[in-house]
Amino acid sequence: MNEKDLAQLAIDTALQMGASYADARVIRLRRESIEVRNGNVNGIKQHLEMGIGVRVLYNGAWGFAGNPDLKKSKVEIAVQRAISLARDSAHLYHKPVVLAARKPIITTWKSPCLIDPFTVPLERKLDELFEIEAILRSVKGVALTDANFDFWKEWQIFINSEGSQIEQEMVQSGAGMSATAVSETDVQTRSFPAPFRGQFKSAGYELIPTLKLRESANTIAEEAVQLLTAPVCPSGEKTIILGGSQLALQVHESCGHPAEFDRVLGHEADFAGTSFLTQDKLRNFQYGSEIVNLVADATIPGALGSFGYDDEGTPAQKADIVRNGKFVGYLTSRETAESWEMESNGAMRAEGWNHTPIVRMSNINLLPGDHDLEDMIGTTKDGILIKDNRSWSIDDKRLNFQFGAEIGWEIKDGKIAGIVKNPTYAGITPQFWRSCDAIANEKYYDVWGTPNCGKGQPMQVARVGHGVSYARFNNVKVGVGYAE
Repeated sequence: MNEKDLAQLAIDTALQMGASYADARVIRLRRESIEVRNGNVNGIKQHLEMGIGVRVLYNGAWGFAGNPDLKKSKVEIAVQRAISLARDSAHLYHKPVVLAARKPIITTWKSPCLIDPFTVPLERKLDELFEIEAILRSVKGVALTDANFDFWKEWQIFINSEGSQIEQEMVQSGAGMSATAVSETDVQTRSFPAPFRGQFKSAGYELIPTLKLRESANTIAEEAVQLLTAPVCPSGEKTIILGGSQLALQVHESCGHPAEFDRVLGHEADFAGTSFLTQDKLRNFQYGSEIVNLVADATIPGALGSFGYDDEGTPAQKADIVRNGKFVGYLTSRETAESWEMESNGAMRAEGWNHTPIVRMSNINLLPGDHDLEDMIGTTKDGILIKDNRSWSIDDKRLNFQFGAEIGWEIKDGKIAGIVKNPTYAGITPQFWRSCDAIANEKYYDVWGTPNCGKGQPMQVARVGHGVSYARFNNVKVGVGYAE
């Protein structure tokens, strides 16, 4: 039997056993990670897996099971386990699960990809990484260098008992580098294009040259050395400008996660779970200033959090979260949407065949404004421009946060006065976003990929994106946790 037939077998078996609803996902996943460090290959990881995940509603309760063995008998065993789990857990439900209506969909979808990264010879990939890493290592004062490529390819067939049959293929690529400088009293690291292994997109190998790693390597290494003797970020209340991956992470932690509706309902509390965005705040809460507009958009071509359909068959879509500063929408599933008379906006995703889908971000974007970065700097009297995260902390309601970054540039009377090291800042989410008085225009806008978003128990890792440019915030506490 082929994959489609096996998925249909799972659905038919579940219905025969009394399930009121069932869906099945057969997934083939291929991954490759290559890393060069200090002139040597630090690791080459290649992974291939396949399996089926079956989700059922039985007696109004969910059951889920998976199996990496795609034999007919093993698929039937997975269905039996899912039914058994639903039967055993039904007494814990306060009321039966009801799914928002969804018309059947029969279609195929592929992410954009010009060059399949798995067709590019390993030797070519290594040669490029060694060349990038050698430039980093050539800068005097640099003690540790690193360059890496990551590639991901997933094929999936989704079938449910309502008649949907959806086939999807996604290819994703990422690359990054870092240089660490060491003195007798300090250690400083600079990363590019972003920390935590770099920039990631839904694209093939054609992404790699666009990231300009080779062209940026010398500058990044020199900045790491300069940070050793740079002054520490001053303490006090200042204006800050966040850019690139730092602003993306700010959006991720203080905007994306609190808008996940399962957190609001108390279904999810792991990894700083729950949310301050309770139901009474919907369309009734000033989240940010009037220029703050946040959207969840899984339809952006090439963004890491884009897809054709989520893992319960809902089409990818664009949905407002904050409009003109007002909180207007959650990230929902068919179940959570129906329970509060809303519509699912396609936010149910699973890490793989062996995980049940949960509410996840797609691409959570801060829409660009109309400012030039030069003007934002020029109209800042006393501030810090902060980029590239290295630490973060946020409470379990996603209210109180503290971030630390790799590098900052002090701004005095509208001019860059020099770099500062160990920049940190802290705030309370709504107060912080209400203080936003300028957002840079589309010229500075990019969607930053986050391939390591953790959530759930057992934990699932999601691949999401955040479109941002630069944004300015007033009266922010900086220099938190560091002293001269």
